[in-house]
Amino acid sequence: NIEQFIASNNEIHGSLPEWLNNLPALRQFDISSNALSGEMPDFAVSISSLQEPDMSNQTKGLTGSIPENLWGFQYLKIMNLAGNKLAGTIPPMIGDMTMLKVLKLSSNSLSGQIPFQIGQLEGTLKRLDLSNNTLFGVVPSQIGQLQGASILLEGNLFDKTAPLSLCMLRSVKVKAFDITNDVTLCPLERNALSDFYDSAKGAEWTNGSLWQ
Repeated sequence: NIEQFIASNNEIHGSLPEWLNNLPALRQFDISSNALSGEMPDFAVSISSLQEPDMSNQTKGLTGSIPENLWGFQYLKIMNLAGNKLAGTIPPMIGDMTMLKVLKLSSNSLSGQIPFQIGQLEGTLKRLDLSNNTLFGVVPSQIGQLQGASILLEGNLFDKTAPLSLCMLRSVKVKAFDITNDVTLCPLERNALSDFYDSAKGAEWTNGSLWQ
């Protein structure tokens, strides 16, 4: 039974092989940096033990949406689909991927909003790269719950300011957050006011009990 299939950095063309679903013991599947194209197929329950799929950086690019059942693979630890032409949205069920450590979906055409359920991956997810897509809306404050994680979100279409706690990396658990220097999402004047409020011990001034 094959547990690892590694064929990265070649010139493999065409679509993903159909025999993939006939490898029930497969744990690691790395076919990155090739020239695959076409839509991603549904992944059968027969390979639900898959832990590390890497189909990133295809020169032609995989298209379509990420198969819904792939989001349901409970043993996934690393999923790298960056550098393709994938569309669609990130479903709320991402919060159920409790073993996921690394999620790289950068440089695709994903849209919609980041589901707040991503905060449920607290304690496991260490790297989240959703940069260079077409995600919009507001960055969910629940991302701040991802203790020790590096968060990459630059190059999207977020149309609302990010939560102050994320911009200031204050009262959050993340290790790094790449949009803290984005003046559109993290306005400098708002950050400055927050700093002034803290330095002036504003919390004490607004505490009603201190005025009695």
